[in-house]
Amino acid sequence: MRELTYLEAVREAMSQEMRENEDVFILGEDIGVYGGAFGVTRGMIEEFGPERIRNTPISEAAISGTAVGAALTGMRPILELQFSDFITIAMDNMVNQAAKIRYMYGGKGKVPMVLRTPAGSGTGAAAQHSQSLEAWMAHVPGLKVVQPSTAYDAKGLLKAAINDDNPVIFYEHKLCYKTKSDVPEEPYSIPLGKADIKREGSDATIVATAIMVHKALEAAVELEKDGISVEIIDPRTLVPLDTETIVASVKKTSRLIVVHEAVKRGGFGGEIASMIAESEAFDYLDAPIKRLGGKAVPIPYNPDLEKAAVPSVEDIVSAVKETLNRL
Repeated sequence: MRELTYLEAVREAMSQEMRENEDVFILGEDIGVYGGAFGVTRGMIEEFGPERIRNTPISEAAISGTAVGAALTGMRPILELQFSDFITIAMDNMVNQAAKIRYMYGGKGKVPMVLRTPAGSGTGAAAQHSQSLEAWMAHVPGLKVVQPSTAYDAKGLLKAAINDDNPVIFYEHKLCYKTKSDVPEEPYSIPLGKADIKREGSDATIVATAIMVHKALEAAVELEKDGISVEIIDPRTLVPLDTETIVASVKKTSRLIVVHEAVKRGGFGGEIASMIAESEAFDYLDAPIKRLGGKAVPIPYNPDLEKAAVPSVEDIVSAVKETLNRL
């Protein structure tokens, strides 16, 4: 067991899979000698060469279309989009092609591909390079959506995604790249659709995704000073969603706070809230479900405004205390 950054864990997962399976290759803009927009593929071209670390033109439509075609021939492409916002240019290939082909061909055709992309704010990248659009992709039948928050989860989930026979959207929050955790050197996979309890507690359940998992853990430390014990659930994958773990936690704590960076309106938190409202956990609730999400504004460039546009540790602390009538 060693301590790796999230970025290093993603790189290690891809490198291990490429050594094991010659059908795995990576394509994207500036991923070769430059190493990608955030340096995730840095050094990989020296080991695997330009045929398997393939620089592409600046065209997300071309990158995604090539990946769909390669997957249909039996290869397992990993495409990197420099920013998750650019998935808008790849929507036709991902939503109308990759997501539908296996169904339309009665299972005879499959599209085993992974779309990796950095998401979220916090780096001063402004409105067109900072969005969290995972709820869009989770809405599309045929796509799996993964959102790891730690280095350990990133490696295990990415290896599972590469070996899945369906198209997977793999979101990597930019602020998670430098976070560290213990990561085994040997290969391992984490099944898609299995949540993780990041912290056990008894007074309220927080379901958080991506960087908000880290903020929720910080909030838990502050809340503990006031004698409040929170349980933190990281779904890790939105599609498929581990409803059993979330339901069991809410039945235990009787309160639910959902927090994500994406805009609250239409965010995936609404799906989790409605799932609980339609489950047996609803009768256990002692307070209304609380949702925290980003403000309905484009992400500002100004650092102070950028921070104000998304939930903070203080926002999470206040939301928990409100559900407990402890304000």
